[in-house]
Amino acid sequence: MASGLVKAKKYDWQDSNLALFGSDTEKQVKKESAETEPAWKGAGEKVGIQIWRIVKFKVKHWPKDDYGKFYNGDSYIILNTYKEPENEALLYDVHFWIGQYSTQDEYGTAAYKTVELDTLLDDKPVQHREVQDNESDMFKGYFPTVTILNGGADTGFKHVVPVEYKPRLLHFHGERKRIEVKEKEALRSNLDSTDVFILDLGLELYQWNGSTCNKDEKFKAVQYTQKIKTERSGKPKVEVLEERDVTPNHKFYSSLSDGTAEKEPEEDDSDFVKSLLRLSDASGELEMKLEGTGSLPRSKLDPKDVFILDTGKALFVWTGNETSSAEQRNALSYAHNYLMKTKHPKIPVTCYRQSATPDSFYKELEA
Repeated sequence: MASGLVKAKKYDWQDSNLALFGSDTEKQVKKESAETEPAWKGAGEKVGIQIWRIVKFKVKHWPKDDYGKFYNGDSYIILNTYKEPENEALLYDVHFWIGQYSTQDEYGTAAYKTVELDTLLDDKPVQHREVQDNESDMFKGYFPTVTILNGGADTGFKHVVPVEYKPRLLHFHGERKRIEVKEKEALRSNLDSTDVFILDLGLELYQWNGSTCNKDEKFKAVQYTQKIKTERSGKPKVEVLEERDVTPNHKFYSSLSDGTAEKEPEEDDSDFVKSLLRLSDASGELEMKLEGTGSLPRSKLDPKDVFILDTGKALFVWTGNETSSAEQRNALSYAHNYLMKTKHPKIPVTCYRQSATPDSFYKELEA
């Protein structure tokens, strides 16, 4: 890393909590306050995707041209409005997405504002928590490509000034419609012969096709370079390089730095057993305890309480129809903080109300 550059502080999953969201001292979100939020104007009124970014505790519209593009220093709210066949009623899924360098203030605000949006839409949305690199298939399905870039959104640009532009190395990985694009540190050691990379130098774009990459990765990279070129008024020059043919002294290689990429530590969670926890204030204060493990009957669920089902791959929050306001308000916070103590803190979280629980949840419980 070049001298003088400060690496962004990574979000410490094991040490965090949703301090701004769901605490007993936090005022209850009310529909009246939601109606005064300017960003929610027009939210959920027609079928489609809407995205907002959290900026200094405020909700800001994310440009439609950038839908599917996320910065790892930010948190976002994504609303999907849809209709089911032969039913005119609008239905919703609302997600808050947390970048790995997003601050606690940002993701706490995103969680809080997600509940506010849910309240505005009369509690109809299904709520989801998404964490960078661990997004649900539902979330990924909203976009042709999910692109993760370094920094905050304020580092993005459309009009390139070559002297000021910081090179970006973009990694294309996947197959068919599941190609993910992630920005990597511009190091030679980050290149992988099984994938495609684009080195973006502002007015020069190099597409490097690894010797065993697939055609889907190549095609997506071509689309991406054309999009960048269009955004920059056709000024960038594009060169496609095949790993087998490119010479070692090519500018593509000389523009990358030496060094070893930092790897994420992996924890072995193979021995985890599916668990069901109960959140209740029947004793006079909120308490969470283990209700059971493995395959469980749906009779275990009590409409007076909140239940948290952790499969190890995904977590579900089930809220009974007769739960108290304190249980409802704190359910997602308790789920989030519970996950922080596990070896799988980043898995997707989905919240269901008893009255709108899909059969897939009960099948997961009983499996």
